[in-house]
Amino acid sequence: MMKQSPKIIYIDMDDVLCDYTTAYKQSRTSYPDEKFPQSRMGFFLDLKPMSGAVDAFIYLSSLANHEVYILTAPSEYNPNSYSEKRLWVEKYLGFETVTRLIISSNKGLLKGDYLIDDYIEGKGQEHFEGRLIHFGTDEFPNWSSVMRIFNKLVRPTHISR
Repeated sequence: MMKQSPKIIYIDMDDVLCDYTTAYKQSRTSYPDEKFPQSRMGFFLDLKPMSGAVDAFIYLSSLANHEVYILTAPSEYNPNSYSEKRLWVEKYLGFETVTRLIISSNKGLLKGDYLIDDYIEGKGQEHFEGRLIHFGTDEFPNWSSVMRIFNKLVRPTHISR
């Protein structure tokens, strides 16, 4: 019997795992002359998790025959985004999760089965060969809706006799 390859799930960070938009808007209000708030040191480290994101990540990571990675693009305006995103992952998801952090400006280069992202293009999402789950849309407005789809996908089917 051949062993089945694990399903690969990639999860974006900004506005999927962490609340980028709220922090961006708050920063623009506090510092209206600052054109790129995300360029400020500490911006990415201080992001709050999206509601349900940490629990969803832990649950998806626990699924048999699934591997979960964080796939995020860096900020062109903040070279510290690389280390701040890494530190955010450790802070909210634990040190053991940092080995599952992938930072790439082109998400379409990676092979996998699912990409959970709030954008469908712009950072290579349009070239991702697996299924794109468009987070923050009417179909997938939050983590509860995303979890419903994965619960259906991994639930064993019962055969009637």
